[in-house]
Amino acid sequence: MHSHLYDLCDHLTTQLRGEEILNCSLDGETSDFVRLNQAALRQAGSVNQSYLELTLIDGQRQAGARLTLTGDPEHDRAVSSTVLTELRDRIPHLSDDPHLLYSTEVCSSEHHGSNDCPAAEEVIETVVGEAQGTDFVGLYAGGAIYSAFANSLGQRNGFSSHSFHLDWSLYHRADKAVKCGYAGTAWDDEEFRVKMTNARRELSVLERNPRTIDPGRYRVYLAPTAVAEVVSTLGWGGFGLKSHRTQRSPLIRAVKGDERLASCFNLAENVGAGLSPRFGKSGFIKPDRIELFEKGNYSSALVSPRSAREYSVPTNGADDSEMPVSLEMAAGQTPREQVLSELGTGIFVNNLHYLNYSDRPSCRLTGMTRFATFWVENGQVVAPLNVMRFDETVYRMFGEQLVGLTQERELLLDPGTYERRSTQSTMVPGAIINDFTFTL
Repeated sequence: MHSHLYDLCDHLTTQLRGEEILNCSLDGETSDFVRLNQAALRQAGSVNQSYLELTLIDGQRQAGARLTLTGDPEHDRAVSSTVLTELRDRIPHLSDDPHLLYSTEVCSSEHHGSNDCPAAEEVIETVVGEAQGTDFVGLYAGGAIYSAFANSLGQRNGFSSHSFHLDWSLYHRADKAVKCGYAGTAWDDEEFRVKMTNARRELSVLERNPRTIDPGRYRVYLAPTAVAEVVSTLGWGGFGLKSHRTQRSPLIRAVKGDERLASCFNLAENVGAGLSPRFGKSGFIKPDRIELFEKGNYSSALVSPRSAREYSVPTNGADDSEMPVSLEMAAGQTPREQVLSELGTGIFVNNLHYLNYSDRPSCRLTGMTRFATFWVENGQVVAPLNVMRFDETVYRMFGEQLVGLTQERELLLDPGTYERRSTQSTMVPGAIINDFTFTL
């Protein structure tokens, strides 16, 4: 579809008038989806879709539209030409956009990942075989995701990646289940078997009588899935220049230098290693890596073209939301097999959910434990815990109370499928934290 977009852009460019500029963006996928329940395949299907976004610019005015592509050159040319005419008719009725900024420097690129994922049929055969004897509930999604950009100035950018995501639970009863995930760009049967073995072990713990503990501060281990929930929530306005300049960022105290995190805390937007395109819809190329925090100190912001124009600073190609799409947190020194002994007595947290800010200026988060959360004594898992609410600041969590991070990290893909499979990802370790606050 990349060449199809380039051909469409060439076709539409011949229809431009005067000083008009045209930006064209393509997003699409060829994906397989499989739903499983009680360790059996229940529903399978595939999606092949492509969407085109056209933005017509004339001076400081712009108009845009989105349409579905069929892949038939003649049909798509006719429809896109009609849409271009409609955009031109709309332009005179629009006001100037004071923050309009688009790339005028031609910088073309092609980045296409290899396809190392087996067919969905092979994956599901392995999954069903390993899940026998359990109430396995899950969804598998895998295949190709692609994006492209082209403009009337001659710039051409193509991107594609092949990935999979298996999101599943081993259900026990009531609200008790072990939640798991396996994602990546190359399926490994042995790695999946290890995850299933660990999940079965945790499921056996859920069969014990659950405990309820008093509110208070406890030593905790946040598994990578729980850490990802926290750092992903920070993406809601935490890293964007707009939120910094308007003082709405939950990390504003770190931005000002009034707070810092632990020296082992390093966080980056690493598009070069992620599954998202390395270019934006305005034609700007994203750096492979942007350091957000270095050695616990705030480092850089994500800057969209609109913010760059408004505040007269260079853009680094961030989307208009200025949310990260490929977060990567540096690993620590604690081997995964030593987590329980390092935790000693405390709480092992696999999953968090319903996260939100209870005090945004202080970067205080609240949320709930979920699924397999365990009480640990002297390095041994003793019993499952009933659901608890936490309320804690990120500055304590990853600052003064951070004991250590695991050597191993986990790649977690956003399982969202609104409109298409998400390309957002996080790569994070687990974290051992002292005096983590749980409330009623």
